[in-house]
Amino acid sequence: LEICNFSGYKIYPGRGRTFVRAHFLAKKNPRKFLWTQVYRRLNKKGINADEVAKKKTRKNVKFQRAIAGVSVEQLKAKRTQPPEVRAAARAEAIKKAKAKKAESEAKKKEEKAKQTANRAQAKQTKASKPAKASKAQMKRY
Repeated sequence: LEICNFSGYKIYPGRGRTFVRAHFLAKKNPRKFLWTQVYRRLNKKGINADEVAKKKTRKNVKFQRAIAGVSVEQLKAKRTQPPEVRAAARAEAIKKAKAKKAESEAKKKEEKAKQTANRAQAKQTKASKPAKASKAQMKRY
């Protein structure tokens, strides 16, 4: 999209010449031609009060909403708490989580130990049974 050097109108691609000589050999002044953008701008043509007024822009306003199971009041209360209190609560929560994890890992170890003991016992019972002769061995007799 280009602007004509003489008239000031927009030149869309594929519509007319994209170059207008501005060397003034024709001695024509665009300010004197009623149809040029330059003339219309200078003489304040076609400008209405509502055209000049810019469109009002809307600004987004931040709005705090409740989050899954926590009301807005609770959120505000948490936000106004001193950072030391929040840090202490966070540390305690981490401690609880670690304790729970350690407990579950201990349980898993215990279960694993039981399973290995059961497997060892099962192997011993299998070993005590006499081995069955294979078909090839049976043919020999």
